[in-house]
Amino acid sequence: MSKPAILQARGLSKRFGAFTAVQDIDLDVAQGSIHALVGPNGAGKTTCFNLLSRFLPASGGTITFDGHDITAASPTAVARLGLVRSFQISATFAHMTLLENVRIGLQRPAGLAWQFWASPRRLRVLDERAMHYLELVGLAARADEWAVNLPYGHKRALELATTLALEPRLMLLDEPTQGLGHEDVERVTELIARVAQGRTVLMVEHNMSVIARICDRVTVMQRGRKLAEGSYAEVAANPEVMSAYMGEATEESAA
Repeated sequence: MSKPAILQARGLSKRFGAFTAVQDIDLDVAQGSIHALVGPNGAGKTTCFNLLSRFLPASGGTITFDGHDITAASPTAVARLGLVRSFQISATFAHMTLLENVRIGLQRPAGLAWQFWASPRRLRVLDERAMHYLELVGLAARADEWAVNLPYGHKRALELATTLALEPRLMLLDEPTQGLGHEDVERVTELIARVAQGRTVLMVEHNMSVIARICDRVTVMQRGRKLAEGSYAEVAANPEVMSAYMGEATEESAA
């Protein structure tokens, strides 16, 4: 990699009793890149993602973020360092406006993290920046609407705006296009590419057309191990990768 790694894993492993879900994973995520973690169903992608974001404790190995050893850190501690993640299920405050949702993300950097019930006048100082992030994801015109009224694709966009409000140095996006229709997939893909400018993104994603369009580097997992790594063109041409995906398709068709 030409750019230094902002996130590194060495020998990362996770065991659940006798079952090893992730085994000896080495990973380098270059600063300023969009890096995808992919693989057939059951490959260990989500477990690896949960280890990197510290939502699961590792059974072995080390994780370093921006020079800090975060192997035993809490999710809150790594978020404060600038490693922020989203989840497969859209997580927004349904009965708050879009502006209020993003403003909550801004309260911690502004030193107002615990003042959830403060007078709206005290929080209006954050409105301009909240509108900036809503503008970035194309939702500024709906700032005063309740989040519950948004279509699913727009909720994904709101979640991105809230994630950006936390001022992440690295965004971990978990299946950002899952459950979206074709038009929304296109919209969210373009959105990720736009907000990634000047930032680093690590994403778990099944949609290979999305990965081909926006990802700089791809790590392929199979049965808990790293199978291949490189550009999309390199991993797509790898015979072992093709066999892994073809095998999954064959098993599904036979089921």
